[in-house]
Amino acid sequence: MRTKRVLQLWIILLFTIFLFGCAVPVRQAFKADTRLPVGKIDGNEFTGIRFPFKVSAPAGWKISTHYPEFMVGLGYEKESLRESEVFVFNPDTQSNLQIDFNPAGRYEVVDQADRERQATKVAGMLKDAVQKVFGKDLQVNIGPTKPISLKGVSIAAEKYLSYTYKGIERKEGWVYGFSEPYYIFIWYMVLKKEGRPDDGEAIKSILDSFEYMPSKSK
Repeated sequence: MRTKRVLQLWIILLFTIFLFGCAVPVRQAFKADTRLPVGKIDGNEFTGIRFPFKVSAPAGWKISTHYPEFMVGLGYEKESLRESEVFVFNPDTQSNLQIDFNPAGRYEVVDQADRERQATKVAGMLKDAVQKVFGKDLQVNIGPTKPISLKGVSIAAEKYLSYTYKGIERKEGWVYGFSEPYYIFIWYMVLKKEGRPDDGEAIKSILDSFEYMPSKSK
């Protein structure tokens, strides 16, 4: 029995070596040059240097490479905020959007179905987190997972959840995109306060202004 078990383990080991040894990389290894500045801001427009993209802020909104402190009070963690390249926000309503780029691994195959699965998976995790902070009885509505078109982006999926806390309606949404060789992550939060305009249209205009420019990649 001992000999048989050892033989089985060797077969599994050899199969694993064969499987990974035959894996074919789908792209060259790539790592972002963190010595480069994140990008430059000209008026209401940001143009990336470390990553090749641009985005614009609508009237009344600000754009920055540093997160506004109020985002920590909204529940964001400082460490995760530091990972994002740029922030677009309304200083009056605190509605906000952030963008992060990450290079994909050499062997990672990505398609639309993958981005939709990942976007959907986040919804359940975020709902649990929101109810943990604001109370398990909080009514949280989860929106559908759907494809979204972003200029220059090959594939992308969008999803959101919404809830009302202390009279303020919140919509937290995210876009999971991919365009060689980058994963593109966009998170946004819309806070709707009584007597204030709906920032949902402003968020849409920011997403419409986003453009990935692969020809400028290093």
